[in-house]
Amino acid sequence: MTRSSVLPLASARSAPVIDWAAIAGAVAEALAVDAADRDHAGAAPLRELALLREVGLLALLNPAAHGGGGGSFTDAFRATRIVSRADTSIAQLLSYHYLHLTNALWRADAGQAEHLSRASVAGRWFWGGASNPRDPESVLVPEGDGFRLSGRKTFASNASLADRITLRAQLGEGFAVLVVPGDRAGVTHANDWDAFGQRLSESGTVTFDTVRVEADEVLGGIGAAPPPRTSLVVPFHQLLIVNFYLGTAEGALAEANRYVRTVSRPWATSGVERASEDPYILEHYGALDVELRASLALADVAAASFEAAAARGNDITPGERDVAAAAIYAAKVHAGRTALEITSRIFELMGARATAGRHGYDRFWRNIRTHTLHDPVFYKAREVGNYALNGRITAVPLYS
Repeated sequence: MTRSSVLPLASARSAPVIDWAAIAGAVAEALAVDAADRDHAGAAPLRELALLREVGLLALLNPAAHGGGGGSFTDAFRATRIVSRADTSIAQLLSYHYLHLTNALWRADAGQAEHLSRASVAGRWFWGGASNPRDPESVLVPEGDGFRLSGRKTFASNASLADRITLRAQLGEGFAVLVVPGDRAGVTHANDWDAFGQRLSESGTVTFDTVRVEADEVLGGIGAAPPPRTSLVVPFHQLLIVNFYLGTAEGALAEANRYVRTVSRPWATSGVERASEDPYILEHYGALDVELRASLALADVAAASFEAAAARGNDITPGERDVAAAAIYAAKVHAGRTALEITSRIFELMGARATAGRHGYDRFWRNIRTHTLHDPVFYKAREVGNYALNGRITAVPLYS
């Protein structure tokens, strides 16, 4: 991976209109050079994160008035999708950064939000979280004019490299959402992520051992009800996931396209001179392309629905939220199935030699297979059916 081809685009951050797709495309091009080697090595993605910082993608969603990129949510979805064509792990890092930043700014009061946003831009902060709902809640205990935080969370994506970590913690009979520096005393990272996919996603365990938390690090203040727009945080997360699933599928199918046209040999009884002219390969490739086109269309409809809902701000109603959520969850169901299908079946297009370890084509499937298991698609399909039949979406914190 090199940065030279990407750096000139960083100057675009001062322009009135920023072409985030072009910036993300240049990042993807740089990542693609050694994607298979980096996946095999499984090292902490320090250079990759530095690249995201350098080109300004971390500040895409921060308001221009705060020095940020002033991009839209659709820009964030598109950037995530484009980066994932080359490297799904790095796309996950970027998308979860957008998630945790947005969650913090939406939950904060006006003063906190502006301070956090400006500081994030100035410091080029990378955001992570510790919010796995299937683990016991972390606990916040009052101490003097602040608190002490204790707990342990697995699947803490981004946290080990994060400048700021967002998390929910139990406080008395209720809960609080807070932001703490990733390097504060008492925050430790096990670096124990060893899944066969998403190997660079920094999704290991984080432990909070009586970590000091200041009162102004509790978002929105003690006992404050979450603002209505925070009901969109989970759908936002789900649509980010949709886009890195589909970008991975696009990347896998593009690799198969190139390989079939330049490397694959026609089957002995095919009667054609080139594998790209084999009627069975054409039919198979066409079927996969159709499914991908359908998934991309659903994702774009979902993005438009989310933008409309987000524009309502804290005036959003539960019904308006569920309209967007239903569109997003439909896209999630289709994207998960499509990405698994494409990343698995590209080998039927390319042939036996494509399974050689040096190519690393299996990483596309490993990445999708690993991530889809964290939020089973059949439960999302249930939500789609529940909304279609009964007009409601089951409330499951952090999943629906």
